Amino acid sequence: MINQAGTVHLVGAGPGAPDLLTLRAARLLAEADIVFYDALVHPETLALAKRAEKVAVGKRCGKHSTQQRFINKRLVDAARKHSLVVRLKGGDPMLFGRAQEEIDALHAAGVNCEVVPGITAALAASADLKTSLTRRGVSRNVTFVTPRVGEGEDASDWKKSVCSADTTVMYMAAGQVAVVAAELIANGMAYDIPVVIVENASLPAMAATATTLGALQSAGERMPHGGPALLMIGRVFEPVQGARFAVSDRDALRGMLFA
Repeated sequence: MINQAGTVHLVGAGPGAPDLLTLRAARLLAEADIVFYDALVHPETLALAKRAEKVAVGKRCGKHSTQQRFINKRLVDAARKHSLVVRLKGGDPMLFGRAQEEIDALHAAGVNCEVVPGITAALAASADLKTSLTRRGVSRNVTFVTPRVGEGEDASDWKKSVCSADTTVMYMAAGQVAVVAAELIANGMAYDIPVVIVENASLPAMAATATTLGALQSAGERMPHGGPALLMIGRVFEPVQGARFAVSDRDALRGMLFA
């Protein structure tokens, strides 16, 4: 049952570049009374919320993070006080964004909730590489997975999903690339499968590291810039290996090949 209270909008901030924000998201930010925002939201995106109180509640692996139950409570409390609350999430709220936990908490408290989709990082990375994730004749399916398991959760069979997919985009895997590669090879994936690591998709600092699964297994952690990264796997990325790209209005995309 929805009680009389403000509305919480779960808004996708997109992959990083402020000009990839949707018109609806920009309007809601401009009208918001309070904004709870993730760690990776671009400052120019946050600046659109000119009249709002801004509260950082972001999560980054290996760094201090706000626990989810406290975020849920703050959203409920804010809706009791304000008419328009924005929960600003990187990428798309419904893809590895823990949106369901917040939606369920708001519903249980009788708070109205709306979701505004955003561009997920996988699509921004595909655009940066100018490589279709579903290239005709090469890939007829795409799998989005993460090897990360939350505290108290059962391990998922992500390896089976990756090995059966034509194209895979792995979120939250950049810190364990060698382990991921070893697991996939142990489960039958070919050594020569192309892999591209894309950091800071859609941003001027975007960088792409092209390699193969076999080379990645012995590469260790080699993130050139330390930014948020995706692991992209599949035959669609064969033309990317060793290539260099011109990216309009941004720094050149650097193609690097592991030795």
